Amino acid sequence: MKLPRHTPEMIERYVREGYWEETLPRHFWDRCARDYPDKEAIVDAETRMTYAQAKRWIDRVALGLLELGVNRDDVIVAQLSNKVEAVLVGCAMEKVGALMARAAATLRHREMEHVLKLTEAVGVIIQPRHRDFDYYGMIQEIRPNVPSLKHIFVIGEETPPGTISLNEMARRPLEEKFPEDRLEKTRPGIDEVSMVSVTSGTTGLPKVLVGCALQTSRFHRYLAETWKVTGDDVIAALGPFYGAGGYPINCAPVVGAKAVLVERFEPEEALKLLEREKVTVACGVPAQMVQMVRHPNLEKYDLSSLRAFCWGGAGCPYSVAEDVEEKMGCRLINLRGATEAGLVATNSPDEPTEVRRTSGVKVIPGVEVKLLDDEGKEVPQGEIGEMTTRGWLASSGFFNEPEATRAAWGDEPDGWLHTGDLCKFDEDGNLYIVGRAKDMIIRGAQNIYPGEVENILVTHPKVLNVAVVSMPDPIMGEKCCAYVIPRPGQGFTFDEMVSFLKDKKMASYKLPERLEIVDSFPMSGDGQKIIKRELTEDVTRKLKAEGKIP
Repeated sequence: MKLPRHTPEMIERYVREGYWEETLPRHFWDRCARDYPDKEAIVDAETRMTYAQAKRWIDRVALGLLELGVNRDDVIVAQLSNKVEAVLVGCAMEKVGALMARAAATLRHREMEHVLKLTEAVGVIIQPRHRDFDYYGMIQEIRPNVPSLKHIFVIGEETPPGTISLNEMARRPLEEKFPEDRLEKTRPGIDEVSMVSVTSGTTGLPKVLVGCALQTSRFHRYLAETWKVTGDDVIAALGPFYGAGGYPINCAPVVGAKAVLVERFEPEEALKLLEREKVTVACGVPAQMVQMVRHPNLEKYDLSSLRAFCWGGAGCPYSVAEDVEEKMGCRLINLRGATEAGLVATNSPDEPTEVRRTSGVKVIPGVEVKLLDDEGKEVPQGEIGEMTTRGWLASSGFFNEPEATRAAWGDEPDGWLHTGDLCKFDEDGNLYIVGRAKDMIIRGAQNIYPGEVENILVTHPKVLNVAVVSMPDPIMGEKCCAYVIPRPGQGFTFDEMVSFLKDKKMASYKLPERLEIVDSFPMSGDGQKIIKRELTEDVTRKLKAEGKIP
């Protein structure tokens, strides 16, 4: 399958400039198995594998898929949590030339049926049951509506009727049945689709994006160099592997480091894991950092091995960044990007303290960024504009949806992608994301950026987390409403909120004009972002019930 958006001229330029190369992710695993066969490679709560064991699992599963008749360009959708198999099966399918589409474990019947149909998937990989949800039952229900679906693969030791166990497949010495070079004959071309990703579908049905695995090898080498990752590191994914947690984990085989996967995040369990595995680089999202650094038992755990915490997915308030660096003894690494654009910017752990803690990042070499105003003109340095981007890491478009691809990138293949992120550059070229265009609140004719209010309000000693959202107003059009999760055992009042923000010299028009106290926020399918739309819908319903809006 040819890449839908990348032209031969674009690919030739990326290869010439050294951004795309012939190395595939699977080659890193093969090299580590050769050079460090007995070194522990990848770990989850139930499984530990050396690099040699990981390669054997990958190769046997790849040969097993070939034996079943899985062919080049066939799509298999993997709906898995943070398990060893979730990482390794991608390499196995890469060796077959088949395409693995990673889907969030939180997708359900409607979303999964959409993805399976759209991709004409020949198979799906699941855990039969996870977190009290019956994935096997769900697939059985939707299977009659997906005529292309031939195989249901499972991981773990449970093998329900009609399913194929990947772990059982990996126990069979299939290498004895095939020529030694069989897995070298399915290498994808540099102009062919070899990666498929599924978004979490927070604004509707999930999107399915395609790309080329040859984009990623130089990229992961760049990240390892920038983040100073070596073979001595232990990298832990606290967040979903298919999200921000995947970038650092994919750096591990580049340098022969050890990867640790956390299947279900719980703050104290995560702290225990950091101590037990002697984690040097943790990766997750700000919500996880907040829960860990403000946990009452934080000081019980020896985190002396931790040198960096890599985060992405949402904004991180300054006070949280400061607490993490000072109380956990590490430096923050920020990843910023967009679903269609891939990673756009990151930072080194050696950046100045204020840059790290204010979430400043440098645009990745070869990636272009322009910040535009409402009229499409580039804004001056220091002013806020919508981030548009293009470059060698961007997706090649949407799976079997040429109109959606043109709508995102325009008529020119190498067009600029509008991300919806509101950003600014400082005088040193650091990029700062200040919010989302769709989240900006216009009170009368004045713009309010929720992130600015949130970053101050979260520093209140009684506040654990906060989300500022728009609420309708018959006179001003919109006003601010603050949703607050208090710290355990604490109360928090509207007057306390307003007084605190006034003491911080916040302009009066930016002050939230309503406070809602909640126990939790609605989160995206990957658990990385607060779904602010649902909070706005919630306060709108309450205003209507109170007779304050029609």
